[in-house]
Amino acid sequence: MEYEGNVYRPPGEWRSFLIQATIGCSHNGCTFCGMYKDKKFRIRPTEDILRDIEESAMIYNRYEKIFLCDGDAIIIKTDELLRIIEKLKKCFPYARLISTYAGPRSTLTKSLSELKELADAGLGRAYLGVESGSDYVLKHTNKGVDSATMLEAGRRLVEAGIDLWAIILVGLGGTERSDEHILATADIINKMHPNHLSSMNYTPVPGTKLYSEIVEGKFQVLSAVESLIETKKLIDNLTVEKLHFTSDHASNYLPIKGTLTEDKAKLSALLQSAIEGKTAIRSEFARGL
Repeated sequence: MEYEGNVYRPPGEWRSFLIQATIGCSHNGCTFCGMYKDKKFRIRPTEDILRDIEESAMIYNRYEKIFLCDGDAIIIKTDELLRIIEKLKKCFPYARLISTYAGPRSTLTKSLSELKELADAGLGRAYLGVESGSDYVLKHTNKGVDSATMLEAGRRLVEAGIDLWAIILVGLGGTERSDEHILATADIINKMHPNHLSSMNYTPVPGTKLYSEIVEGKFQVLSAVESLIETKKLIDNLTVEKLHFTSDHASNYLPIKGTLTEDKAKLSALLQSAIEGKTAIRSEFARGL
């Protein structure tokens, strides 16, 4: 099996078998994102995917986790996606979890019954790039949906029984929209009720539209302390119980994780200590970006 172009997956999928079901991202228009710019989006023929699965399993079939690449495999027609899942379960009998990225618009092309069918078949987890709960930030970054549409996509995945992992970006509102961005983001997560939430830091990517705005002085990136303050506000305003929270990506200044709301006070205090300079944070170099 050969992969086409650069392949991306969530940090937690580092030990997963990666199978390209789609090439690129169906939206691929976010102004902050530099991923998938080397390819044009398309859905791979199902027979090609099934053949890759069979050939890969002949080499090693003991993977416990499988991730469907690239950016939006949930866009595949339900009948075809069911065939892919069935083949994966047959060829990889030790697999306990099949996951994918889920675009909000692509998710909403499927009915609740279709999503439930996929969940029952074995699609266990979906990663949703929520990014922000602010309509202004979503529009400014050309996410392609407003907050109401994003919320509906997340809720539909949850109701279908798919383990939802939401991802947000601290700093995506810049200094001007910091409060609006992070408070609206906490609000949408509280309403969406994912099982997992990853908070990453927005990192400027050369060649993107938002990077050009930074160069032109139209967008001000948060400092390290401002990023910590925004992360603390996020945690302080989250009310989802039993939420698996991670903020330990390479982009984060202070790696933390825990269960909310159980660990809210502890994580908030740790962030406050870092804000006051009492706890060391990662240097720009150490962030490994």
